[in-house]
Amino acid sequence: MTDAQLVGERAGQVVQAAETLFAAGVMSRSGHANLSARTGRGRFLLTPGFVRGLRPEELATVGFDGQVLDGTLQSVSAEIIAMHSVIYRARPRVGAVIHTHSPSATAFAVAHRPLPCRTEPMLRFGQAEDVPVVPWGPRGSDVSVRGVADALERCPTTSAVLLANHGLLVFGPDSAATAHLVVAIEESAEAELAAAAIGGAVDFPEGAVEAVRASIARVAS
Repeated sequence: MTDAQLVGERAGQVVQAAETLFAAGVMSRSGHANLSARTGRGRFLLTPGFVRGLRPEELATVGFDGQVLDGTLQSVSAEIIAMHSVIYRARPRVGAVIHTHSPSATAFAVAHRPLPCRTEPMLRFGQAEDVPVVPWGPRGSDVSVRGVADALERCPTTSAVLLANHGLLVFGPDSAATAHLVVAIEESAEAELAAAAIGGAVDFPEGAVEAVRASIARVAS
């Protein structure tokens, strides 16, 4: 596959992931989000601004250093290049990053409360632990980016973080898997808030993670 073909493939995957998020109803009323996909050493595709009705040719190629290598970005996206690149630097196996203002997950971010892992979809889609909170910093600032880096170091197996007073940041092997985890986290946050009205959510029993992994393995074999 040529570099151009790889970029085209990844761009199509980003567009499909954005459509998945809207179809699942996990986006905020504004539709704000930014999505990226790694395309090679030191570079990734990034959405230009708002992503409703996104087309593959609208994505820009940017470097980890913040330079726009191809295409154009609105200032709203240019500000957050470092937020995406810090994840790609820290996690070489991450192939995609998605940031949303999904309402229920953002409620936990605003409350500065980690989101517990108490729903099976979170286990199945790669977040078998609480989603940690990154302390607030101005959008795309060094303070915010350092907070993300610190959270990744402190929680080396997490696939998501909550940005305090801001929103949700999720990362995974590819755009589809990352979008599915965004949906699972938002649904879990909704369930946590609903369960609070009837006495509160309850943790999984001991061994739940292993049981789910065994179930997945049986189906896959």
